[in-house]
Amino acid sequence: MSERKVLNKYYPPDFDPSKIPKLKLPKDRQYVVRLMAPFNMRCKTCGEYIYKGKKFNARKETVQNESYLGLPIFRFYIKCTRCLAEITFKTDPENTDYTMEHGATRNFQAEKLLEEEEKRVQKEREDEELNNPMKVLENRTKDSKLEMEVLENLQELKDLNQRQAHVDFEAMLRQHRLSEEERQRQEQEEDERETAALVEESRKRRLLEDSDSEEDTTPTQPQPALRPNPTAILDETPKAKRKAESWERSVGALGSRPQLSGLVVKKTGLDSVISRRRAPPLPGAMKNGQAAGPAPQMPSTSSLSQLGVYSDSEDSSGSN
Repeated sequence: MSERKVLNKYYPPDFDPSKIPKLKLPKDRQYVVRLMAPFNMRCKTCGEYIYKGKKFNARKETVQNESYLGLPIFRFYIKCTRCLAEITFKTDPENTDYTMEHGATRNFQAEKLLEEEEKRVQKEREDEELNNPMKVLENRTKDSKLEMEVLENLQELKDLNQRQAHVDFEAMLRQHRLSEEERQRQEQEEDERETAALVEESRKRRLLEDSDSEEDTTPTQPQPALRPNPTAILDETPKAKRKAESWERSVGALGSRPQLSGLVVKKTGLDSVISRRRAPPLPGAMKNGQAAGPAPQMPSTSSLSQLGVYSDSEDSSGSN
């Protein structure tokens, strides 16, 4: 089985390479290449615009009897994308560019035309100076004068810009420093106002909380109901004295007549209250299994004592 990738071939002993016939190709042979449009162009047939960078399958050939410093010049054939008209252009190694040849016109080449015009003027000037020495001196004088004018105009523009755009760095720094201090002062004042407001608010809140806590901790004590005091009888002594005095004024003093003083029992308001509060013993109460004795009899009172009691009752009803 033979080798798939043949690296060495067999040459017979009688091999003569000069006997191999050579392929004769024409010098204007064309090749199919893939290229992009080197510049913007417009088709003369249909007016279609072909922009720079558009890709084409072009035919390439070598231009006969044309070269630049031994470099061959190539021609390219492309077709319009709309009408399929043939467009040709070739290389220009002298200007490192391409030259439009047939089928379209080149667009947007004002810069190239300007460069060509400058080159033409420069070439004419060099030709004049080569044959006329006075022309060289004249051109130098014009160039120096033009250069001085350009420098003067440039200096004038610089001075104008400096006058219009004069910047005082010290004033700028001073203004920046003042603005910074003002800003810091304003921030400090705002902080102080906010702090004072917070302190005032916390103080009010604390006072409200303290008042609420005091109300919660000290509830109002209910007033106890007034009960009769057992010793309130003693406070009625002045009233009893006033009643006795009123009785003495109405009846008379018993001290002037000692014989009648023993007959009248003087009953004050205190004795009457005590007699009223004294409760009689329960009937039928037994003590040690024996019946209780008869109740003790109150001493008999005279008519004068009854009159005094009657006057006391009238005074008490009048005062009430």
